[in-house]
Amino acid sequence: MTTSLTRLLSLEDFLKLPFLEESPAWEYADGVAMQKPMPKTRHSILQKCLIKEVDNQTDDYTALPELRCTFGGRSIVPDVAVIAWNRIRVNEVGEPEDNFTEPPDWTIEILSPDQKVNRVIDNILHCLKHGSKLGWMLDPDDYSILTFTPQQEPEVCRGDRQLKVIEGVQLVLTPQQIFAWLKIGQARQSQ
Repeated sequence: MTTSLTRLLSLEDFLKLPFLEESPAWEYADGVAMQKPMPKTRHSILQKCLIKEVDNQTDDYTALPELRCTFGGRSIVPDVAVIAWNRIRVNEVGEPEDNFTEPPDWTIEILSPDQKVNRVIDNILHCLKHGSKLGWMLDPDDYSILTFTPQQEPEVCRGDRQLKVIEGVQLVLTPQQIFAWLKIGQARQSQ
């Protein structure tokens, strides 16, 4: 179940909330702060495997779990944010800045049973409007992945259909392969 604050907030006030970094993550859109549902086992396995797969297939990008991205009047926390290394600002000692204030290059959301689909889609569309190249929304109950690209209709992908990825990530994946990660006994045998 998601929690939200009833009073309208400015983005600046939202970013000052003392409980903002508690788990599960809080997001902000249209004056409302809303807490994401707590990830469950299937969600976490898919998130972990996606991060590993993306990171293994590129040196130009990194896949980060639950990174707060604040831009365009919103503060969102994609399940996986794929970002070009050269877009991550570093401080004077060469370490990454804590606050990421741009859209990810590729945003990936894994739908949780208690999550509102339209809110998730709205966040993906917001990312695309502000410069993201790709969005995925995984639905573990339907074994489908809805893909979003700028100025194109979303596509529902199932089975062995190859998924779109961003240029610079040499990843070939299908929904069937992704959801097979949930078959614990089979996944361990193939490793």
